[in-house]
Amino acid sequence: MKNIFDATVLNGLTLKNRVWRSATWEALADDEGNLTQPLLDIYAELAAGGVGAIITGITTISDHDALLDGIVQFHSDRFIDQHRDLTALVHEHDCKIFLQAAIVNPRYEHVEEVPQLFVEAAIRAKAAGYDGVQLHAAHGFFLSQFIEYDRGKILGDVLDEIRAELGRDYPIIAKINGENCLDACRVMVEHGIDAIEISGDYTSREARAHFNEGYFRHYAVGASAFDVPIILVGGHRSIEEMNRLLITTPIEYLSMSRALIREPSLLNRWADGDIRPSACVGCNACYRTPGHKCIFNLRRR
Repeated sequence: MKNIFDATVLNGLTLKNRVWRSATWEALADDEGNLTQPLLDIYAELAAGGVGAIITGITTISDHDALLDGIVQFHSDRFIDQHRDLTALVHEHDCKIFLQAAIVNPRYEHVEEVPQLFVEAAIRAKAAGYDGVQLHAAHGFFLSQFIEYDRGKILGDVLDEIRAELGRDYPIIAKINGENCLDACRVMVEHGIDAIEISGDYTSREARAHFNEGYFRHYAVGASAFDVPIILVGGHRSIEEMNRLLITTPIEYLSMSRALIREPSLLNRWADGDIRPSACVGCNACYRTPGHKCIFNLRRR
C-alpha cells in the first residue's frame, strides 16, 4: 500500500519519499539572472524540511528570451559554478533537485534552436550537480503554447536530442497542463520521459485541508493510463488526503508549493508524528510579497 514516505527509484535515482516541491516562482535572481543568497537560503530550508525532491523555480535557458523580473538564467556555462553551490546545499539533506528548464516567451522566434537549447541546458544541469531536468510545458510558456498545435512533437524532438547527448540514464521529467495533456503525454512516453507532473489553471483553484485537495486529479488519473509515473500538483494540505490519493489511484508522486511556502518543514513535522494538516489557506497573498513569502509568516516576524 503506497504512502507518502515510501522510498522509490526513478530512472536509477533514489527518492526518500513521494513528495516533491513543485516549481515555485521566487523572483529573487539579480538583474543578470544570477542566484542570490536569499534564493540559496530558500532551497536549503526546503531541503532540510524533508521533501524528497525539489524542482527549481522557472529558469530561462535562452539568451534571446523575454525576461521576467528576478528570473534565474541558465543559458551560459558561466552559471554552472553558482548552481553547483545550490545543488550541494540541497544534497546535504539527502534531497534531490531538478532544474526547471523553460523558454518564457510564447512568441519565441528561434523555434529551430529549441531542441538544442534544452540539450545544452541539460548538459549544464548535469555538470552543476542537478539530479535531473524538468521541461516546463505548462502555464502558457513557450512549450505549452507550441504543443497546442503540434500535439507534442516538439517535446519528442527535445527528448530525442537530450537522450542522444546524455544517454538514457539521466532523469528527464516534464510539467504539463492537464487540459491539453493526453496527446503530449503519449509522445513523451514514446520518446522516453521518466515522469510527468500534471498541473493546470492553478490560480483559480481554492483548496484547504480536506476540501478540494488534489484538484487536478482527474487529469492525472487519465494520464496514468500511459506507462509513466505521474506527479500530481494542486492543493495538497493533509497527509490523510495525500495518502488516500496514492492508495486509490495510479498516481505515484505528489508535489506541493504553497503549503511549503507556509511551512517548509511540513514533511519533517509529519514524519515526527505531528500530522496536523498544513495551515495554508490558499489565499494566494504570497504571490504579492517579495520573494513570494507567506503573509502569515511575515506577520510573525
